[in-house]
Amino acid sequence: MKVNQTKLKLYCDGPNLNEINTDLGTQIDGYTFNPSIFKKNGATDYIKYSKEILEKCSNKPVSLEVFADDESGMINQGKTLNKLENNVFVKIPITFTNGDSTLKVIQKLLDENIKLNITAIFVIDQVKELLQTIKDSETIISVFAGRIYDCGIDAKKEMISINKLIKENSKCKSLWASTRMAYDYIAAEETGTDIITMQISHIKKLKMIGVSPKEYSLKTIKQFYEDAKSSGFRI
Repeated sequence: MKVNQTKLKLYCDGPNLNEINTDLGTQIDGYTFNPSIFKKNGATDYIKYSKEILEKCSNKPVSLEVFADDESGMINQGKTLNKLENNVFVKIPITFTNGDSTLKVIQKLLDENIKLNITAIFVIDQVKELLQTIKDSETIISVFAGRIYDCGIDAKKEMISINKLIKENSKCKSLWASTRMAYDYIAAEETGTDIITMQISHIKKLKMIGVSPKEYSLKTIKQFYEDAKSSGFRI
């Protein structure tokens, strides 16, 4: 399987401003961000940094997340982010921090024709509840597959069920989020996921897909040898 020769769209997750237009060896179809990434990237002004990102993204889809924790706050932030550019997808978490549903927020933003990315989804029941509100839109449904694996659950199995539910009951798009390795790309494609978002470190490893394991074994041995030699180690 060759990257970008499948139906799976590849989004870059959280690049800093200098990384957005760098050559990663493969086509990038969009970008995703969240407040934690903004903090990591050194942003101090949320809107200013969002505008700087959008200036560099060539009108590709860009998901920018709200961080308010109340209904009116989320709605206002969503409207503000939406006005920045036509390619913005406003990210809304599936619940508030107290665990209550954000469906009312989602419905009100959809009523304003705002493109949405519903984030931090972990279980199929969350998707079932969500679809009643968003089924006629092209909302992105972000499932944190990597963190599902962290819980000791087979995310690939879960995504098969979730994708079937989404495709049979809506016009929405599924997104495989929180990747842990290059193989997530293969898993996402095999489960029928529409989009995968990956950090740059994982995107760079996609070129290894299809490399002979035996060849990679020898390359690894040579790397260890050269590192030991250049370090001057003695036993």
